[in-house]
Amino acid sequence: MKENVSRRHFLQGSALAAAGASMPRSSQALVPSQETGKPCPFQFGIATYTFRAFPREKMIGFLKQIGIDQINAKDIKDHLPSDPQQEDAAIKDYSAAGIKLHAAGAIYFRKDEDEDIRAKFEYCKRAGIGVIVAGDPTPETLPRVEKFVKQYDIRIAIHNHGPEDPVWPSPLNILKLIKNLDPRIGCCIDVGHTVRAGTDVVEAINAVGPRLFNMHVKDLSDFKSRESQVAVGRGHMPMREIFAALAKINYKGFVDLEYEIHEDDPMPGVIESISYMRGVLTGMGYLLNS
Repeated sequence: MKENVSRRHFLQGSALAAAGASMPRSSQALVPSQETGKPCPFQFGIATYTFRAFPREKMIGFLKQIGIDQINAKDIKDHLPSDPQQEDAAIKDYSAAGIKLHAAGAIYFRKDEDEDIRAKFEYCKRAGIGVIVAGDPTPETLPRVEKFVKQYDIRIAIHNHGPEDPVWPSPLNILKLIKNLDPRIGCCIDVGHTVRAGTDVVEAINAVGPRLFNMHVKDLSDFKSRESQVAVGRGHMPMREIFAALAKINYKGFVDLEYEIHEDDPMPGVIESISYMRGVLTGMGYLLNS
């Protein structure tokens, strides 16, 4: 790849190639020869759990390589440490690299105690993060969490974790328990866990609507097996329908790739996944910003 080829043209060109190669033949007509100019209503980000085997400096290099400058950061490795001084160093590194933090998590609320919950909100406040992706708050904890949502004006997006989770297997389970709470308490839909729970992911997006604050995207070759994860576009996840549903509900948040396989060498799958999703969006007529 020559240095004078822009990242924009490289990524969009590879997007079309990946989408065309990965789509079934009946869908390849969706990929046009050029954009039609509609602005894409949402942005791509990365859940830093994808790079859990790598330190922050190396991860920043990966982000630059794929042209992504938005992250859902997790307290893993040195990505976003909970220690205030170490967290400040991480924030400075991201700022210097032009990387923004739009969410943090998953963060686990295992104690129904003010001190523990306040510490998690302070952690996100220091980083200027507006969405906490919450892993496992119990229904009994929600009133206390709601108190801090109101105090800090930071949204909570409860993450569903599939059939293994007795409380939050599907976004629809989340919706039932938060519908009467503060509107800043919502969902992070993990599409892989959603389909494994037997829930139609497009129907879930439409049902959650304005309470959808974050998306974790992955693909599966078998909707009953969490071990069947593949690069996005190689499985059965209906990405075009997912993107159409997000546009329909006027989703303005982030679609975060969470690539959980090939921990020691994630970049080939990450590049393929981002390229495929860009290709699908370009095929839908959207103008991509980078």
